Amino acid sequence: MTDKPFLSLVIPCYNEQEIVPTLLSRVDSALAVLNKPFEAIVVDDGSKDDTPRLLAEGMQKYPWLRVLRMRKNGGQSAAFEAGFAAARADIIATIDADLQNDPEEIPRLLPMLDQDGGYDLINGWRKDRQDTNFRRWQSRQANKIRNWISQDNINDSACSLKVYRSHTIKGLKLFNGAHRFFPALVKMRGYKVLEVPVKHSPRFAGTAKYGFGNRALRAFIDLLGVRWMKERYIRSQADEVPRE
Repeated sequence: MTDKPFLSLVIPCYNEQEIVPTLLSRVDSALAVLNKPFEAIVVDDGSKDDTPRLLAEGMQKYPWLRVLRMRKNGGQSAAFEAGFAAARADIIATIDADLQNDPEEIPRLLPMLDQDGGYDLINGWRKDRQDTNFRRWQSRQANKIRNWISQDNINDSACSLKVYRSHTIKGLKLFNGAHRFFPALVKMRGYKVLEVPVKHSPRFAGTAKYGFGNRALRAFIDLLGVRWMKERYIRSQADEVPRE
């Protein structure tokens, strides 16, 4: 294992054989401009297509690439949790594998962690979202309801393009669907969040694997759970008294 990297990029990936080679090439070009050591952790969420082979080939080509393979398909939140646990850097970035999040945005977001006295999470906002009209409408309504119940003010909580200080997210036990609430969960722990508009691109190839689906009731129940967690979360600290 090489020295500790400056940045760990975590990417959940499920049945993305059409995209993997381009994804890895763009990550390589985008993060090379940092001139600092980095690692990218692609979490293969039990893919059943050619994704595992393409990732294995990528590991031969890119020394910064690490691959985790879930023993079975567990969903996006499970993949993120595995990636967060494996990340070695003090700064963690995340994107989706479908290249609708541009990896080239990450170098622009990184300095924002140090703005205005410092932030702990930079949350991407897909302000000009490149999706169908129905999907954009559905996303707006979901965020309005999410903010109303969770008492938050984030425009795009579910955007995967994020940059974290690692201590904000490591050790936080996730649940299925938790990736839609990361800003609220980070704030719950007492950390500062900045939301900024980011570029959003049409899907490069293939079809959505982590789509909306028929999950409204489950997402609503999750939202009530997040509201309860925010109100009951323990923020106290204790310091050991030294011997005199």
